[in-house]
Amino acid sequence: MAIQPQLCTVAEFEHFLALPEHRDRFFELIHGESVEQVPTEEHGLIAGNVCGFLWQYTRQSGIGRAVIEVRVQVPEDDYNSRQPDLAVFVDTTRPVVTRGPVLEMPDVVIEVKSPDDTYASMRERAAYYLAHGARLVWLLYPAKGLVEVYHQGADSDILTGADTLQGEEVLPGFTLQVREIFTLPQVQNF
Repeated sequence: MAIQPQLCTVAEFEHFLALPEHRDRFFELIHGESVEQVPTEEHGLIAGNVCGFLWQYTRQSGIGRAVIEVRVQVPEDDYNSRQPDLAVFVDTTRPVVTRGPVLEMPDVVIEVKSPDDTYASMRERAAYYLAHGARLVWLLYPAKGLVEVYHQGADSDILTGADTLQGEEVLPGFTLQVREIFTLPQVQNF
């Protein structure tokens, strides 16, 4: 007889995160399972590239709040507390959360594929975010230089380095050349 693993609830997950040995680590609760995220330098550089452009956009347009590695939780889902790599919340009337997860889904979610991520797990994340209120999801694939764009109620799009990523009606006027997302600093030879 197979033993079913015990699912962790959001309340149990919050207690788990508060333990001293987890203080400087990144975890998500995904379908009741605590999953540690260990991003690489490449992952951080790519997330930083996108964040820089989003930060500029939000400051210049006055639209939204761009955030990095913020946990989000849908109140009626007791088995998920997700931490997207980047997110944009369009409504800035909500006070900034200073402790615990944001209790709503971002309007835009951006995930960068790490070496341990599978394409299926990336797409499952996109489906989860859209099913719980995200309006736009961008999945970034560094090894291929591709971006998958997911919209509410529409087919996904695949963009290559020659394409332009757009914020559509969610972030009106936001554009970013896909090749700029994946541009990494050159090695300096001294």
